[in-house]
Amino acid sequence: MSGERIGVLVVDDHTLFRHGVRQMIEVEDDMHVLGEAASGRQALAQARELMPDVILMDIQMPDPKAGPGQALDGIEAARILHREMPHVGILFCTMYEDDEFVFAGLKAGGQGYILKESDPETMLRAIRAVAHGESLLSPTVARKVLQQFAALPGELPPGASSLCDDLTDREVEVLSLVGEGLANKEIARQLGISEKTVKNHVGNIFSKLHVCDRTQAVLYAIRQGLVKV
Repeated sequence: MSGERIGVLVVDDHTLFRHGVRQMIEVEDDMHVLGEAASGRQALAQARELMPDVILMDIQMPDPKAGPGQALDGIEAARILHREMPHVGILFCTMYEDDEFVFAGLKAGGQGYILKESDPETMLRAIRAVAHGESLLSPTVARKVLQQFAALPGELPPGASSLCDDLTDREVEVLSLVGEGLANKEIARQLGISEKTVKNHVGNIFSKLHVCDRTQAVLYAIRQGLVKV
């Protein structure tokens, strides 16, 4: 995506919300709105046609025009889209912060989950993070996820719990910030290093801990006491 603008598909059943998001995005130099959809069915059609980089997805969307068995909520639409187009980032933006919605959305392939009450800068930051393969969660949502991970036994790969000593001091710093939900750019800013250096550290962390993604790294950080929940 280097040098290209982030193409966003806005999916929400409220016209005013879609138009507000469009206006917010269109003034940014690095992103633009490719299209809008008011239902899960429309989201599938639009995504297949437009091939966006990021889908900003609501969850509960009534679809009065759908026939029997045709209506799709945002979670089911995300599940289908993630299966068909795993390279497309899905960012849930909803008013719901209940556990059932949060975990269903993330399990369906969502890379981010923010609340509609979030400030515009948080939404823009989340879109950029998801577009670059990272994750961003609203603080209340992140806490739910961390607490859930902390309660789950046996989620780490075999042998991972004994590998903390293999990490350098800087890698431990980066891991703790990953565990707090910070994106690479935020970590770079906080530590005073380049984003490329952060990416290198994250890659080394994954390799040394034998984990394959940020979720497992977060769980490892919790188990090691690097992140408090």
